[in-house]
Amino acid sequence: MAFTPKQLEQMQTRLARPRRAAQPVFDSNPRAVARHAIIIGVDPSLRGTGYGVIRVGKSGPTALAHGTISCPPSWERSRCLLRILQTLREIVAQHRPGACAIEGLFYAQNLQTTLIMGEARGAALAAMAEAGLEIYEIAPRKVKQAIVGYGAAQKMAVAKMVQRLLRLSEPPAPDAADALAIALTYAQENGRFGLTMLKRI
Repeated sequence: MAFTPKQLEQMQTRLARPRRAAQPVFDSNPRAVARHAIIIGVDPSLRGTGYGVIRVGKSGPTALAHGTISCPPSWERSRCLLRILQTLREIVAQHRPGACAIEGLFYAQNLQTTLIMGEARGAALAAMAEAGLEIYEIAPRKVKQAIVGYGAAQKMAVAKMVQRLLRLSEPPAPDAADALAIALTYAQENGRFGLTMLKRI
């Protein structure tokens, strides 16, 4: 197949361009502004539910609040579930997010663990639904891919990247970091004008 001099020149130009290094899906592109300015991320667990509230603007995301809803081992499950519900209800009332992103279900080898995680998730979902929020589910692997660029990243790597993206003075606690990462992933995906379909629940 013959090429014209112009076609050959165009091919050489394309080949000469440096390849871009792999990077996390999430970046601080100011054009990727989510439809909801305030987002709450939730990483549910019976003894330590993480939450993170972010505001998304043209200058990038900022953290409004984050923490862990801790419940002592001595507490009955019902008491833990009530605390998760009440605390998230207070956080939503204070910051008034427009959307919630929650970690998707994962299947543990222990059925009892899966059931307990499902109960904590249910309490969190009830608090969000009561406030009338749009609720979206994001798989844990997708969150790690979006934040770190690697779907099997360790918790510390996620926390470090969250610290960097939100310009925090120190890495958040592990559960809070995961919740912030979930909120950041939602903000990035939502800011892409629907290129990736998020699962609404």
